Amino acid sequence: MEIRHIRQSDDRFAISRIYEESWKFAYKDIIPQNYLESIPVGHWVSNLDKEGMNTLVMIEDDIFIGTSSYCKSRFSDFSNFGEIVSIYLLPQYIGKGYGKLLLDAVVGELAHLGFYDIFLWVLEDNLRARKFYEKAGFTLSENYLDDNIGGKELREIQYCFQICSNLRNIEDR
Repeated sequence: MEIRHIRQSDDRFAISRIYEESWKFAYKDIIPQNYLESIPVGHWVSNLDKEGMNTLVMIEDDIFIGTSSYCKSRFSDFSNFGEIVSIYLLPQYIGKGYGKLLLDAVVGELAHLGFYDIFLWVLEDNLRARKFYEKAGFTLSENYLDDNIGGKELREIQYCFQICSNLRNIEDR
């Protein structure tokens, strides 16, 4: 298993497939089924090379199985924060420890960029993801975003993570 930055030569459709399959699995019974079924092949391809966005891919046996995108916060209220924009795995790899490895890698990348305060948004009704982030040490904040996906009103809630000051001291040496 390898985790690395996306390369120009990487198949963007294979990476987009991770998003597509993960959405259909993770958001079943949260986002309307007709919306999930209408997600076109390659839907996320154009997002993978956005200016200011960084993307990690997870590969096992030459198959893209996971991906995570991160950046400096896109929100002015959190201008000194790093943001985890997405973290997704193919459904058959969920619950096997791969997510923790990918999350640790993206947190490490944000720390390397100098961000010790990190946040992400998760759908309030996505209990599996919430438990995952809470187990990893992320804490629920009071911040939220109201969204409409597929005609359904949904709330995204914010989780925050602070890298301990001991790690900062080690990296400063």
